[in-house]
Amino acid sequence: MKPFEPTKDGLVIEEPTTVIGGLPVSVLGMEESARMLVRTALWARGQDVRPFYSTSANGQVIALASEDEAFRALVTEADQVHADGMPMVKLSGYVASDEITERVATTDLIHAVARLAQKAGVSFYFLGATPEVNRRSVSNMRWRYPNLIFAGARDGYFSRDQEAAVIAEIVATKPDILWIGLGVPKEQEFVARNIEALRGVGVIKTSGGLFDFLSGKNSRAPKWMQDIGMEWAYRAILEPRRLLGRYIKTNPAALWQIIFHSK
Repeated sequence: MKPFEPTKDGLVIEEPTTVIGGLPVSVLGMEESARMLVRTALWARGQDVRPFYSTSANGQVIALASEDEAFRALVTEADQVHADGMPMVKLSGYVASDEITERVATTDLIHAVARLAQKAGVSFYFLGATPEVNRRSVSNMRWRYPNLIFAGARDGYFSRDQEAAVIAEIVATKPDILWIGLGVPKEQEFVARNIEALRGVGVIKTSGGLFDFLSGKNSRAPKWMQDIGMEWAYRAILEPRRLLGRYIKTNPAALWQIIFHSK
């Protein structure tokens, strides 16, 4: 079965999902997900359709969704939820109806998408982070993928009063894929408020702290730590004041949800 099939009447999604921690999570792997996003963006080009909305779930998202019904609704409104946490992947074969074979972290997914996008002529827009981090993220991606097209970019420091102007700026550039890095839950709230106004954008992908990594501000954990699901510990060591308390609170709550609220 193909992940999706464009038709004259619309985009029919046939994406396999499973329930992890109470959330409907895609079981597509990295390359399948990248191909799906690029093909969806190409299909939507030039059409006045609602953007395909892809978000991600990790321990923080699962924990927050379990205690905040409004936030859970924001996540489940997405057309696609990627598994951005190794515990979700490793436990899925025991607690869910379908096994997730691969973590689809946005920090890796963007490179899989960019490799395809530069060949297909699919354009990006980066929204989020500080002006300097945003600028360096675009610069580094252009250096790594010389043929990648950027429709535009903007930092994430704007008020609600400025939001309409930001949306108008994005729509005017007609990006195929809009990457939004405003952090959880701000980016999900932003999409919920504005997705209808973003018609003309092919795909929206919420991205958390993606730009901090693309810019070089933050480093990734060693691969062995990623593989055993300990990237959170590496990040907590680097930013203990911001992240240690969060992980102490959310990790046990997320693990409980994964074990007892998956099917």
